[in-house]
Amino acid sequence: MLTKMSYFKGYYFKHQNHNQTISFIVGKSSCCGEFIQVITAHKAYYFKGLGDCFFTDKGVIIDIGNIRGKIRYGKLTPLKYDIMGVFKFFEPLMECSHSIISMRHKLSGWVSIDGEIIDLNGGIGYIEGDCGCSFPKSYLWMQCNFKKNCSVSLSVADIPFMGFNFRGCICVVYYKGKEYRLATYCGVKVLLCNPRQVILQQGEYLLIADISADEGQRLAAPQNGKMSRAIRECIACPVRLRFYKAEKLVFDESSAMGSFEWVG
Repeated sequence: MLTKMSYFKGYYFKHQNHNQTISFIVGKSSCCGEFIQVITAHKAYYFKGLGDCFFTDKGVIIDIGNIRGKIRYGKLTPLKYDIMGVFKFFEPLMECSHSIISMRHKLSGWVSIDGEIIDLNGGIGYIEGDCGCSFPKSYLWMQCNFKKNCSVSLSVADIPFMGFNFRGCICVVYYKGKEYRLATYCGVKVLLCNPRQVILQQGEYLLIADISADEGQRLAAPQNGKMSRAIRECIACPVRLRFYKAEKLVFDESSAMGSFEWVG
């Protein structure tokens, strides 16, 4: 249960162009104070404090360590309703609550990291958040922005809740301006979930996600309010997503820019 003595709150800002991805995790924990984590395909950085950095729904100014940059956001794409669904009303009883601020938005600007310039003009962004006391004991998380106005966010996790555990799933597919929601509170069935493939079925919808991820970069994650847990994220991995409605293929999209975490 979340308490005033044991909490964290963080936001995940993802930015990608046609062949590079950089993400910032900015947050605060009751035990460690404010922090920033920076993730690229080759390295991760952890900074205590925020330095001269600003993170808003309009964009990011980053100036910390050897990292400088200014990124502007276009119009955000929020969800129709909270990703937690009915569990939104039980947040004080849950170890972690998730939010999605924007499924997809345009980028302009740049980031310089260790002397290398990442040009983000014409790129795609994504923003989500988490708060609570700990990340789930085991979980899978995947996010990917595809070229053809398509983005997906998918999580499957072991959820402790009021004395028992269940496997929960939240997934949003945004395709050509339409939002598809597959979630535990909507009756989704997790037919398969492993580090290589996830298959979800909900009524007439079927989603198949194929993932090819390496070990990724080491990140700090919350455990009882402390950023003391080590996890790994692969920020740029090949992902193929097939989505069906009533056995008819809606789309079949692939990208090399998927972001993936597997903790099991």
